[in-house]
Amino acid sequence: MGTKVRNLRTTLTKQSLINAFVNLVNEKDFDKITIADLTRGANVNRATFYAHFNDKYELLDYIVDESASNIIAKHTAEVEKFEDIIYQLVLAVCEFNQQPNIQCRRSYLNLIPQLKDKMLIELKKYLSNILVYKFTDIEMSFYVPIYANIILEAGYLWASGQVSFDKETIAKKVSLFELR
Repeated sequence: MGTKVRNLRTTLTKQSLINAFVNLVNEKDFDKITIADLTRGANVNRATFYAHFNDKYELLDYIVDESASNIIAKHTAEVEKFEDIIYQLVLAVCEFNQQPNIQCRRSYLNLIPQLKDKMLIELKKYLSNILVYKFTDIEMSFYVPIYANIILEAGYLWASGQVSFDKETIAKKVSLFELR
């Protein structure tokens, strides 16, 4: 079997498992989802599931990682100015935090720490890539975590309803570090 066919089949199978997971999370708490539920929903056998993921936690990690990196990529595509990038990253975090609330109502509270950790990793990765030519390694080790944590916390505060600003105002304030 050719590599292209194998890669396409792998991609389709993973997507099928992801779709099954998303559908199930809308019906059941995460803790109650079984591998049998996932394989039945994806129309694959148990061995196929285990060929792609060790367990449902690894599947969840994969989904969260992909979602975080895709949302960041979507919001920052073709944005060049640093202030605009920060603005878009705040909006990306708002969207990322809002998504599970819509799709996974029952399990959302259990996922918040994992969502925050995954998004923080993706923010640091993205910021490291765009700031590598602007700062020295020592400066990077200082600025990247600070920017990433500010962006993450701003989006989280908005998503959790702890601030009365709309997400665009929060993004603007963070991108300008406006403290008024």
